[in-house]
Amino acid sequence: MDIKEYFARISYQGSYDKPDLATLTDIFQHHIRAVPFENLSIHCGEGIELDLEVTYNKIVRKKRGGWCMENNYILSWVLKTLGYDVTLLGSRVYVPEYGAYADEIDHLLLKVVLDDKPYIVDGGFGMVYQMWEPMELISGKDQLQAPGVFRFLEESGVWYLEKVKRKQWVVNHSDSTSHNEEKEVCRQIYLFTLQPRDIEEFRACNTHLQTAPNSLFVTKSFCSLQTPDGVRALVGWKLTEMKYNYKDNMDLVEMRNLADEEIENTLKEKFNITLDKKLVPVNRSRLCMF
Repeated sequence: MDIKEYFARISYQGSYDKPDLATLTDIFQHHIRAVPFENLSIHCGEGIELDLEVTYNKIVRKKRGGWCMENNYILSWVLKTLGYDVTLLGSRVYVPEYGAYADEIDHLLLKVVLDDKPYIVDGGFGMVYQMWEPMELISGKDQLQAPGVFRFLEESGVWYLEKVKRKQWVVNHSDSTSHNEEKEVCRQIYLFTLQPRDIEEFRACNTHLQTAPNSLFVTKSFCSLQTPDGVRALVGWKLTEMKYNYKDNMDLVEMRNLADEEIENTLKEKFNITLDKKLVPVNRSRLCMF
């Protein structure tokens, strides 16, 4: 494992000798624009191992992406290597389909302390709920980023992350009217505490999410990547490309359904991913990821 090889993978050419917020933000943004949030291994008949060297080989050498326990695990190694004060945290993701948070921790995120000030760094959520900058861990403060307004709320030691959704203009889509008229809503993302976690605490979760019949990661195949001005995602056979805030408080959304024979080239051209085994796309869940 070599930090310079990782930097080449994410096309980062900046300095890294000073562990400050500007450097952290720059590295983080290069990561989320180079390393997709994806679960394609599950739908290629491959298992996802919770092992740092295996994850490094997958993301850095094979130029793949991963889910939270891969993206944030390798980010923790990168930041610790550079001298940052990093703590693993566990969260429970909000599931709109059930109107509730998960019963057990099912998401890995990072707390980074800089000049005695804590920040949350999460490079493994993907889609439109992916933060683009480290977030100051402060309750009730609106933090405006390119994807929208994020905020933390704290209650009795439990922290909640939420995002204000912008309106969407969906081009050439039958649901465009309902999307365009959708009023702003605040979407819960996850809850967490500041209890430090060890990577071993995520092993059961790592297994469950890729094997449970009702797991979102089993019922949907997806790959999302942040772009300089938005995000693109392939969910099942549907390719969605979004441009953030293309006009006042509205995101531009373009969707199209792909044929089976288009999947491989789309992954290569849009996400820089080449798979070792054939992907079998899946989209059985009713849960909307946008």
